[in-house]
Amino acid sequence: MSNKPIGIFDSGIGGTSIFKEIHALLPYENCIFLADSKNAPYGNKSEEEILKLSIKNTEHLLSKGCKIIVVACNTATTNAISYLRANYSVPFIGIEPAIKPAALNTQSKAVGILATKGTLSSQLFHKTTDLYANGIKVIEQVGEGIVPLIETGQLESDEMEALLKIYLEPMLKENIDYLVLGCTHYPYLIPMLSKMLPKHVKIIDSGLAVAKQTQAVLTAEDLLNSTYQKPTIKLFSNGDTAVLNSILNHKFKVSYLDF
Repeated sequence: MSNKPIGIFDSGIGGTSIFKEIHALLPYENCIFLADSKNAPYGNKSEEEILKLSIKNTEHLLSKGCKIIVVACNTATTNAISYLRANYSVPFIGIEPAIKPAALNTQSKAVGILATKGTLSSQLFHKTTDLYANGIKVIEQVGEGIVPLIETGQLESDEMEALLKIYLEPMLKENIDYLVLGCTHYPYLIPMLSKMLPKHVKIIDSGLAVAKQTQAVLTAEDLLNSTYQKPTIKLFSNGDTAVLNSILNHKFKVSYLDF
């Protein structure tokens, strides 16, 4: 099993931010990544729809022999990972917004979170917030419209800048010193956000933590690839592959797959 691939899926291209962290930390691991861009975004879908899509993605990755599956989507994690873990035998790695480090380190006692509606309305998100952010003001903002802009290659557009200004304003009024990115698409916004935010506001996402957790689970399950050969990396999208190739700087080839 150790030379079997790591499977990764997301509602679109955002999960590549997780894939890149995993590949950097585990450079000898074979990987298969699915971008379900045809159905993006997941954040405004019902829990039933999200679960159905997550099952479809999981079963496709399992048909390719994946030894572990990373749900590289905050919305799919919060709405589907309990079911997936209960019904499939491989380990699953999920993603939660990094509320814990923000709440533990804030000096202003105010943190902002930019996420999808599906993540912010989930039980898992509220459980995590209640557990770690007691006494901390958490300013939640649904990032409506951000994912479609990224999915259509408008990452640095005027429309994106205008949206972010609207979403950041109430957070800055509350004197946040941490901004938590609660969607795997959003790390691609960091260059723009860094220009728009005051220097003291720190931006955090879950990418590295997810990669480390993947490494820890593979180690515990004795599933780390021990061949130390050049890995096979396969990235698939059922949407516009040109956008995904561009966002990856053509470092990895993305193929179209109707899944």
